[in-house]
Order: sequence, then C-alpha cells, then structure tokens
Amino acid sequence: MIRTIVTEIALFLTPFALYVIFLWSTKAGVFDPESWPVKRIAWLAIAALLLVVSSFLYFAQYGGFAPGSRYVPAHIDEQGRFVPGQMR
Repeated sequence: MIRTIVTEIALFLTPFALYVIFLWSTKAGVFDPESWPVKRIAWLAIAALLLVVSSFLYFAQYGGFAPGSRYVPAHIDEQGRFVPGQMR
C-alpha cells in the first residue's frame, strides 16, 4: 500500500520538480515569487492531477490479477505445511 501512495505522490510532484529544474537551468530565481505566478502553478497542478488520474486508470486496467481468478486464503495443508494465500 505504501508503494502506491509513494508512486502517486511522486507523480504529483514531477511537474513541479521539472519546473524547478527548468528554473535552475535558465538561471532564474527558484525562490523568487515572480518565477511562480498563480497561473503557472495552476497549470502545473493540472498537469500533476492528469498524471495521477492517468496512473490510476493504468493501474486499474493493467494491475492486479486476471478476471475470474479467485483468492485462496492461507492454510495448513495435509502434510502440516503452511501454504500462503494466493490467487488462482
């Protein structure tokens, strides 16, 4: 669960990080308020949200297990061995 949360946070922060790299490469002031107008922040936030939503759609479509598979819970088999839960 923590991996998916960290992935989504990283995807959200990516446009802002790229903009900071752009500001550094153009020698503009990263901490200068004039480099961060509200309109630019809004566009970066929209791009970030689009990345997050597209990743949600991607993982919903291609992540997980095959349709029709069923979960077999963890159990002890006939030989007394622990068998972890799995999808079949």
